[in-house]
Amino acid sequence: MLEAGTMLLFCAVLFASVALGWSIIPALFVGALLFMGYGLVRRCSLRAMASRAAGSVRSAGTVVVAFVLIGVLTSLWRASGTIAFIVAHSTAVIHAATVIPLSFLLCSAMSVLVGSSFASAATMGTICMSLGLSMQANPVMLGGAILAGVYVGDRCSPVSTSALLVKQLTHTNLFNTIARMLRTGAVPFVLSCVVYVAAAVVEWLCASGGSGFGAASAAATAGSAGSARAAVSTNASSITDIGGLFSSAFDLHWLTLVPALLVIVLALLRVDVRLLMLASIAASVAVCVGVQHMEWAELLRLLIFGYHAQNPQVAALLDGGGILSMLTVMATVCISSAYAGIFAETRMLARLQQVIEMLGHRIGACGATMITATCAAALACNQTLTIMLTHQLCGGLYGDDESERSAQAIDLEDSAVVIAPLIPWSIAGAVPLATINAPTLSLAAATFLYLLPLSRMLASAVRRRSGFRTRHRSQNQNPGLAIPHRPKPMLHMFAHGFHPKSGD
Repeated sequence: MLEAGTMLLFCAVLFASVALGWSIIPALFVGALLFMGYGLVRRCSLRAMASRAAGSVRSAGTVVVAFVLIGVLTSLWRASGTIAFIVAHSTAVIHAATVIPLSFLLCSAMSVLVGSSFASAATMGTICMSLGLSMQANPVMLGGAILAGVYVGDRCSPVSTSALLVKQLTHTNLFNTIARMLRTGAVPFVLSCVVYVAAAVVEWLCASGGSGFGAASAAATAGSAGSARAAVSTNASSITDIGGLFSSAFDLHWLTLVPALLVIVLALLRVDVRLLMLASIAASVAVCVGVQHMEWAELLRLLIFGYHAQNPQVAALLDGGGILSMLTVMATVCISSAYAGIFAETRMLARLQQVIEMLGHRIGACGATMITATCAAALACNQTLTIMLTHQLCGGLYGDDESERSAQAIDLEDSAVVIAPLIPWSIAGAVPLATINAPTLSLAAATFLYLLPLSRMLASAVRRRSGFRTRHRSQNQNPGLAIPHRPKPMLHMFAHGFHPKSGD
């Protein structure tokens, strides 16, 4: 089948790009050429495909503007000392007996503020990993707690690129979706805390029994974790005094916290996310100039190129941000948006969408979305493309009214966003783990990332079973009201064959 061959060739290009450590953008361009080539073979007009692709890219313009603001905001938070203030005061509470659960909580809090898993891993995650290993904590559990934590906010922060992307794709209200995310994520979050507290208790008992944290860690990790411990522990002593390190580079005045407080307050007031970011940017500029005494020329430079500290130790923890840092994700969104237009014109995914709709009739839209997101994450190798492919493939499972769009938004957030990091070869999980020098086995300890989709599938199955019993009981009690069976249009089409339009 031509569709399958084209998709497999695209996946091979993506896998090769990731395996060789190349940028994913050229692979996405090759994908666009492959899909347009498929359309030409199917006798679709090149002009029509290009027009549909351009229209899809234009529709992504709003989220691209938001990504630019995020790049500026994260750079200014680094330069103003906002992140340094938060990290320095947060890590002061870390102790050997509580380092694993506290790492999860601190990374969760940081990711909610900055909205980026990569930035959270590079700052709070790196410090928690170093401090934890210097305290002889289990590197697998510690890495899993950090990975899970950095994706808590990547999923539900008002300044998260994934949350903004889902909002744009589903045309929903961001703050309504965040409120629903808080409800669906509450139980998995609490259960994750319980798991990490239990892990801390086990380590403490091992230490009390004389085996020590190191023995427990070595027994649990068996090799790869030991190398991770050695890789980070060499630098652990040099950054143990986080407060002193950041105090030497910044004036850690309480005013440096104002840009972060603005985000929290304005988000609670449900201010438009672009206005929210602009307000925090303005406050950050004021702090950079008034508190950190930064020159305007340097300030303008870091808006584009990001923050770069003079102290190498500070640079390892805080460098980054800027508009240029968002180019890859913006290009990924634009090219992937073009895919949507090409797919719509060529109907390349029509058969696969029909199979997914049939699956949705059997296990529900939520379950079908979870399965689709898992397959998309394994093929796409990154979070952004996973979100967009899942949205494209599962569009037929939901209606076009507001409640249906909201349902799709929360299903995407609870599937594609958190499943992508669990794929070992996906950059969504590989980059944060490499940043903190954690072993790949840490994926198994990132409990929040798989408890969330599992809990949603379980809740969906319970609701469907309960609804079936209620309908069955009602029909038995009132047989005259029973609705005669009518075949679903999709099932009818499969029963009588699929007939594409002429020219497809």
